[in-house]
Amino acid sequence: MFTDKILTCRDCGQEFTFSASEQEFYAEKGFTNEPSRCPQCRAAKKQQTRGNSRGGYDRPQREMFPAVCANCGKQTEVPFRPSGDKPVYCRECYQSHSRDNY
Repeated sequence: MFTDKILTCRDCGQEFTFSASEQEFYAEKGFTNEPSRCPQCRAAKKQQTRGNSRGGYDRPQREMFPAVCANCGKQTEVPFRPSGDKPVYCRECYQSHSRDNY
């Protein structure tokens, strides 16, 4: 049986309640650690990293190169400079091609 707990946020230092229902949810999901941030700081942290799929680290935009798909002939962009000695595929044909190989 779970009971409400009072925890202290590691970011802002404010106390917050880790409710019995939240604890039950954490247990169902297999989470072993209690939250270390209050809901407001958790939301702010999530918002900060949401626009960046790499966990909040700023990385330069990957350079893309124009190419023509060897399968369908569609204009596409790829994250490498095509050398011309190997086929280049658009995203859809690449995914289809890689699925066919398994």
